[in-house]
Amino acid sequence: MTKTSDFRQKEVINVKDGRKLGYIVDMEFDLYQGRVTAIVVPGPSKLLGLLKGRNDLVIPWERIKKIGDDVILVDVEVPFE
Repeated sequence: MTKTSDFRQKEVINVKDGRKLGYIVDMEFDLYQGRVTAIVVPGPSKLLGLLKGRNDLVIPWERIKKIGDDVILVDVEVPFE
C-alpha cells in the first residue's frame, strides 16, 4: 500500500524537457470516486516549497507517465520559467 506521504519524497520531472519541477506539496482528490485527480508542485518563487500559492503547477493525474522509486515523470507544458 502506498501512502500520500510517500509521494512527497519523490521528485517530479517533466519528460518534455527534463526539467526538475520539484517535490509534491499538495494533492487533489475526488472523494466521491476515491481517487487522486492531480498533484501540485510549487511555482518557482516558493520558499522551500512550503507555501502554496497561485503560481503552483497543478498536474492532472492523466499527465503522470511513470511513478518510480525516486521520481515521478510527467508530461506537461510549464507556463512559467
